[in-house]
Amino acid sequence: MNKSYEVLIIWWGVSGTALLYTLNKFTNIKSIALIEKYEKPGLVNSKSTNNSQTLHSGDIETNYTFEKAKKVKRKADMLKWYLEEVKKNNPGEQFFSVYNKMILAVGETEVNKLEERWTQFQTLYPTLKRLKAAQIAEVEPLVMERRNPHEKVLALSSPEGYTIDYGALSQNFVAETMENKKDKTIDLMYNTLIEKVTKTTEGYSVLTSSGEMIDCKVLIVSAGGHTPLIAQSLGYAKNYSILSVAGTFFKSTKKLLNGKVYTMQMEKLPFAAVHGDPDVYNADETRFGPTAKGIFMLERYNYKSIWEYFQVFGFRWRAFKIIFQLATDKIIWAFLFKNFWFELPYLGKRLFMTEIKKIIPSIEADDIIPGYKLGGTRPQILNLDTMELEMGEAKIIWDKVIFNITPSPGATTCLANAYEDVQSVINFFGGEYEFQKDEFEKLYVK
Repeated sequence: MNKSYEVLIIWWGVSGTALLYTLNKFTNIKSIALIEKYEKPGLVNSKSTNNSQTLHSGDIETNYTFEKAKKVKRKADMLKWYLEEVKKNNPGEQFFSVYNKMILAVGETEVNKLEERWTQFQTLYPTLKRLKAAQIAEVEPLVMERRNPHEKVLALSSPEGYTIDYGALSQNFVAETMENKKDKTIDLMYNTLIEKVTKTTEGYSVLTSSGEMIDCKVLIVSAGGHTPLIAQSLGYAKNYSILSVAGTFFKSTKKLLNGKVYTMQMEKLPFAAVHGDPDVYNADETRFGPTAKGIFMLERYNYKSIWEYFQVFGFRWRAFKIIFQLATDKIIWAFLFKNFWFELPYLGKRLFMTEIKKIIPSIEADDIIPGYKLGGTRPQILNLDTMELEMGEAKIIWDKVIFNITPSPGATTCLANAYEDVQSVINFFGGEYEFQKDEFEKLYVK
């Protein structure tokens, strides 16, 4: 007989495991299963080496409008309160650290923009402080050392620089769930690949690589770049294609920064501006990056995912047209051309020094080394209907199925995403189960 569950979650990055945690703790759904292709959760985009380990709250992300920052802050705060709960109840947990963070403006144009931003954003972020040159030097001495004294600088700084190993957080969500599942059936399936997903009269049926058939009433797919591949196999998301953007980081050979230092986002560029981040486990190691390039993979370093990428991409003319439009834009083209050189051995590091010098003017080539397998990939959506590159998270909700495609800040909003998805799941069951929404909000919405 087929195994059967009320809810089945495919793949366990931090989004999938946050959903498992929320379903278990705040609903009375009795049977849940998760399918993970690797031997434990959080080994792809959630892995600590595959992202900047940052809780993006919108205060130092200058590409966020006030309205977007307000929404992101509310979602980020949910995870912040979860982390504080973990720290209170389990002081020995070491999968996150809190550093100072700042956004640095260099030059008159950037300083004026940041001044304007400070006027608008200071009420939204009470811990945010405006720092002039001397104050910046007190917090981050190397940011001002050997800088041109005539160069205008300004920074906004916050003590809430949460730095998280999202892979370990994924495992924490699972551990918390399994320790408190009570009388529920929760099955965890590791090292399991998906062969086929089909729609049934009762819900969905999943065939695994071992030949096992698993039935569910509600299906949630949180599989990063693989999500549209599964969605399209069911006839959904046919208007989506994927642009996989890979980021690479350099790391310091000695302590250079006391906390996070971000630079102002360039207009029209959907990719993060250069920043420095202390490693979550080692404050003396700073990562600088990311570089950015397109790759033909759904998973970084997994060459088996090349064919899967082109299955999603689809060789469709409209997808090629969007990429051609992006590549011929003079600003984006210049950015991509520059980043190509950053990837070269020996020369790349020395060229990237010019980017880092905006943060640390005195940095030398020997102060950094390329990070081996340091950097992941983000699945950016190409909407073939609107002919646009869509930034941020994408979600498809249909007949008892939810598809999550979560590039940055997907990890930041994992608990908020779970909060939203659980409400959809409860609606799918038509009142058969309940979501203890008030209890969730009491803990995580403050």
